This record gives sequence, structure tokens and C-alpha cells, in this order.
Amino acid sequence: MALFNRKSDNAAAAATTTAAVDPALAALTGDYTIDPAHSSIGFTVRHAMVTNVRGSFAEHEGSLKLDGTDPANSTASIDVKIASVDTGIKDRDGHLVSGDFFDAEKFPLMTFRSTSAEQLGGDTYRVTGDLTIKDVTRPLAIDLEFNGSAKDVYGNERVGFEGSAEILRSDWGLTWNAALETGGVMVSDKVKLNFDISAIKAAPQA
Repeated sequence: MALFNRKSDNAAAAATTTAAVDPALAALTGDYTIDPAHSSIGFTVRHAMVTNVRGSFAEHEGSLKLDGTDPANSTASIDVKIASVDTGIKDRDGHLVSGDFFDAEKFPLMTFRSTSAEQLGGDTYRVTGDLTIKDVTRPLAIDLEFNGSAKDVYGNERVGFEGSAEILRSDWGLTWNAALETGGVMVSDKVKLNFDISAIKAAPQA
């Protein structure tokens, strides 16, 4: 099911696309709140050149606005509480929230605000927006797969997405590192961000 369509300079093609809107897709139109209890925002980073460390942020909130009849109008907004980082080791988490890395006391949130979206093929999409970490804002493209929609046992209308993106943490001012005696560094610059999102549709206003 297509949520976002590529823009076309061909007016006839655009008219055809508009005329062929999928009713099931159109029914998804609405405002959604990300369900933090059934969503995860995490990361993977290479440690000491030989293994991966995985972590996640336990506290986050966000919203989606889906427009099934004109997908270009769809948007996404996410706020992540940096102090909620969890890698399974408290000392490491404490280092991550310190001034060496995120400086969570001064910059408590990491945010993403979408600016555009496009369909890459089938149920795969690329959502582009502004990612802000500390006091740096840079563009980020996230490739997502639409996992479908369903009504849960409580009657909530849900949609699901999962995907990932890769960044260089130094682009956002996260530059702390330590050299290894055998060569290389303690923490890689490249970080993979992972997203698994479940969002609940808001009830229509009376």
C-alpha cells in the first residue's frame, strides 16, 4: 500500500495518480500519536573496532499526520529524552549523557521534524527531515517500511513502520573518542539509528 508518491512534472500522470487513490489508503488519513509502549528508537555503534554496542531511548513521544489522498502532506515529529538512554550498563549510560557526549543536562532532547517524504517502491519510503542533537541541526533521511494498519483489541486504529538511517556522530558534535594501542579508536564515528514505530489514530473530533 502506497503512503507517499513521488512528485511528477507530468501533469497527466499526476491527474491519473490522483484519480486512482486507494480507498483503504484514504481511510488512513488522520492524526496519529506514537505509542511509546510499543515503539522503540535505538542505535548501534561499533566499539573497540571489534564488536557492536546497542542501545535505546526509553522515553520518547511523537506524532504523525498521514494524508492518504495527498501523501505529500504527511508529516512526522519525534522528541527523544536523552537522559533515558539505556545500553544495559549504567556507567556507560552515565558517560553518554555527560558533557563528553550528549550533555543531557544542557540539551535534554533529540528531535526530528520531517520536511518531505517519497515512495521508493512498494511499501518502502524515505522520510527526510531535520535532526537536532545538542545545538546542531542537520538533514537526515530515514528509510522506512510500512508494516500495515490494524485495529487492536482496545479498538485503537494503529499503523506501523520500521526502518533505519546511518549518521556520522561527529556531524552533530559528538566527537569524544580514545585511541587504542592496537590502532583505531574506541567508538566508531558511524552510528546506525533504528526505528520501530507503532502509532494510534486520534478519534475524529465531533
